[in-house]
Amino acid sequence: QVHLVESGGGLAQTGGSLRLSCEASGYSLDYHAVGWFRQAPGKEREGVSCITASDGSTYYADSVKGRFTISRDNDKNTVYLQMNSLNPEDAAVYYCATGFVRYCGSNWYLRSYNYWGQGTQVTVSS
Repeated sequence: QVHLVESGGGLAQTGGSLRLSCEASGYSLDYHAVGWFRQAPGKEREGVSCITASDGSTYYADSVKGRFTISRDNDKNTVYLQMNSLNPEDAAVYYCATGFVRYCGSNWYLRSYNYWGQGTQVTVSS
């Protein structure tokens, strides 16, 4: 059985940082693309970032470019999202997702993912 577990969320001040983790069990993230998504109250879910399996290519939403960094540690079967320079607009529940694809592709934020975590809450105080 596949499980994705996000952690690392919490309360940060504006300008602060958090690092989210997405740890998988029952499924190897090494060979699959992994995406991070977020959903704020009253808003649609949006793609934040994606990392490709093969060459580690990364993709970011325009709203987080230059502030967030996605990375993976295959030995730990974990994908991270380092979030710097946080602002109140970043507050949301953050989810990681993966599926039967190796590449993110230009439409990574639109594709269907097979497995999702339960989410971790990020709150940013102004």
